Amino acid sequence: MKCAMKKIVFHLNCLERGGAERVVTTLSGQFAAHGYEVYIATEWTGEDEYETDPRVRRVHVGLNVQQEKHNRLRRFADRILNLRRFLEKVQPDLVIAFARKANYRALTATVGMKLPVLISVRINPIGYYDFLSDKIQIALLFRRAAGCVFQTPEQRDFFPAYVRSNSRIILNPISDRFIGNEMPAQREKVVVHSGRLVDFKNQCMLIRAFALVHQKHPDYVLKIYGPDSYDGTKQKLEELIGRLEAWPYIRLMGSSSTLEKEMRCAALAAFSSDYEGMPNVILEAMALGLPVVSTDCPPGGPRMVITPEVNGLLVPVGDERALAEAVSRLIEHPEFAQKLGRSAAKIGESASAEVIFEEWRSYIEEIMEKSYRKKL
Repeated sequence: MKCAMKKIVFHLNCLERGGAERVVTTLSGQFAAHGYEVYIATEWTGEDEYETDPRVRRVHVGLNVQQEKHNRLRRFADRILNLRRFLEKVQPDLVIAFARKANYRALTATVGMKLPVLISVRINPIGYYDFLSDKIQIALLFRRAAGCVFQTPEQRDFFPAYVRSNSRIILNPISDRFIGNEMPAQREKVVVHSGRLVDFKNQCMLIRAFALVHQKHPDYVLKIYGPDSYDGTKQKLEELIGRLEAWPYIRLMGSSSTLEKEMRCAALAAFSSDYEGMPNVILEAMALGLPVVSTDCPPGGPRMVITPEVNGLLVPVGDERALAEAVSRLIEHPEFAQKLGRSAAKIGESASAEVIFEEWRSYIEEIMEKSYRKKL
């Protein structure tokens, strides 16, 4: 079955810089490099997107200008039909959907097509998959899924047994750029954070926590890297930094395409999410050998990769004082911080892009074999 499977379609909203989008960009390039014909079918084009491998074909399956004028129900139907027409034309061997709405669209668009759909859950199910409309769609559609990829056991356990029974837990792949870097002889007095400026990452709490750190360690600077999500979070962060008069020591750096260079020499990395799937940036910081402090947020992504006191530190969600104390502890005990960083760097062995790709490919081959047998 390995040789017969040649054509894969990834489906998601867009490729704007975010966790799921980064994973799709990485995986699609790897499948293309291994001889597969790969498409990425998206609903729209974002303002700040990841670049794809030139061998991967990007296709727009969202609304056209005329369809944008339709009412909400008609637009929903248009999206489904656009995707279905594309799949009928391309005739892929497998569709891989990333994120909630893409999961629903792919499963609906392929009704009656005998085309296996692999879905993927990338966020905390509570608050996203627990509305009545979601429960109905899960009951109607998820039984049709050929499989499901989760990031954490906590995500998986939210769903019914028929979803859990044919699923895998797979970490996000770490880009090779973050693996195998030499540890700096001297670390800078910088705490780094990377992530979209968006409400659930709670960078406001991180800023307040670092203001407490500043009282004890005024020579340290917090640098926050990440694009604006245009949900008002960036403005709130700027206003908070202004109220705290913290501009000299807390800086919003914007996006960076060389994050591995920006972060490598930092003293530590700090993350403050209220909830999140599996944060790529935590994996990347660990692979660089940075000591990491993170909130122990649902659905358990940080907890999956951080063993407290061994390769990082976890603090309660929303507890700015605990976060400040953990950051200060690593600043004040550099040998302990160095030990955590050395241990953290080992994540590069188990979550390298090639290792994670092989986990995906093995699972896909299993799904394709089952699909092939059903057609006999």
